[in-house]
Amino acid sequence: MTEVRVATGVVRGRNESGLTVFRGIPYATPPVGANRFAAPRPAAGWDGVRPAEAFGPPVPQSGETPGTDTGDWLTVNVWSPAPDPAAKLPVLVWIHGGGYLIGTSGRPEYDGGRLARDSTVVLVTFNYRLGAEGFAHLTGAPDNRGLLDQVAALEWVRDNIAAFGGDPDRVTIFGESAGGGSVAALLAMPRAAGLFRAAAAQSVPGTFFSRELAADIATVCAAELSLRPTVADLAEVDPALLAMAGEEVAGRQVDRWGAAGYRTIGFAPIVDGDVLPQTPWQALAAGAARDVVLLTGHTRDEQRLFSAMTGLLGQVTAEQAATALDILAPGPDGARRYREAYPDAGPDRLYELVHSDWLFRMPSVHLADAQVAAGGTAFLYELTWPAPGMGGILGACHGLDVPLVFGNLTSGQPALLIGGEPGDDAVALSARMRAAWTRFATHGDPGWPAYDADQRRTQIFDVECAVTAYPEQASHLLWRQHSFAPLTPR
Repeated sequence: MTEVRVATGVVRGRNESGLTVFRGIPYATPPVGANRFAAPRPAAGWDGVRPAEAFGPPVPQSGETPGTDTGDWLTVNVWSPAPDPAAKLPVLVWIHGGGYLIGTSGRPEYDGGRLARDSTVVLVTFNYRLGAEGFAHLTGAPDNRGLLDQVAALEWVRDNIAAFGGDPDRVTIFGESAGGGSVAALLAMPRAAGLFRAAAAQSVPGTFFSRELAADIATVCAAELSLRPTVADLAEVDPALLAMAGEEVAGRQVDRWGAAGYRTIGFAPIVDGDVLPQTPWQALAAGAARDVVLLTGHTRDEQRLFSAMTGLLGQVTAEQAATALDILAPGPDGARRYREAYPDAGPDRLYELVHSDWLFRMPSVHLADAQVAAGGTAFLYELTWPAPGMGGILGACHGLDVPLVFGNLTSGQPALLIGGEPGDDAVALSARMRAAWTRFATHGDPGWPAYDADQRRTQIFDVECAVTAYPEQASHLLWRQHSFAPLTPR
């Protein structure tokens, strides 16, 4: 057992395989009661020694992590090789994904032991408010409460990480999917300025909402409970019940919500002009994060996992492909230009391409484009190694990078993509990716040339790794003039 003093008191962690691990440390006051739907407030102090041996409860949600209504959701976890202020180790702070709707830092695939132990970094994970609790547009509440939680967690890191052996001046944030979108949002948020020096945004979703779209979705969500989308109406609603209503609405296809409705995306960061003044692409192009080193990229076959989950893999009709192109392809003639750019692609391929490009691939590469256009530094990658799990049908699908970066090849749902006992290729690729991410956190350089608009140098992660020009240039050209503006209702 090891004890460390933080600003709010003394915590006791566990010694595990050469590391000291602390779980479930509060970084903010529980957002219940008078604090419901408010911006996060500093955690209260305690007397004596607080055990920090178990993960804090997740935000209420359905599925395998139903959460609790106690409100003790806003907690951090720390894996440290040397909990000594003199160590001054680089710090990696993970932001989990889950569509801004589900997820928790306590999932086994996010265990930080391998990264912290093998690479001598301090690894931090945390929970933040999700769904309606964190992202619904409610009268009487600030927008983007989930993002404000993330800022509060990073402020906790700034103020306390030295006691765990971390260097508060060498903090790198990283996240995937909604976590990657959160990283992108933090780059654009004035409240987050100075809290990290580097950022790795993996599979960044291009879904940022206008206030109009968020307000309409919140109205429908509250109506599920015969209420209005106001703090006054919702403050006494059981958090689990509100989570159920939010997930029900988020799963609907609503035509008037446009592309967000088509893709059944119910919650996302809101470009509110305050917490999030602009989209990440606008902010980076204007130089908002010029001094932050950026690592970004995506998997090659982002959509394939979702197609498999919905039973569409290999079953897309010509009509379904045409609908996807009409709704998602950029510009008034986007569908035609996709067919011309990929003349040999059938319905399945066109459907997969436009979904992958719209949701993850082009938002990620455009983030690098915006950063370098403003004079900043960006590094780009693409994961093309095909997942061997599930009979190898998923290719390099969404989420495959998570077990590879963490090195947890046999833990959690994403590790199912690896399949059974990891082969030598999976082990070697994971080691390469872990080394790149931790080198980036340590030196601000993942080990390959920086991206630029001319040569577009990109690290390809596969059985044979290589640096090439960005491989998805056909799609990149199709989306060149697209701005990824906030999504609006029709």
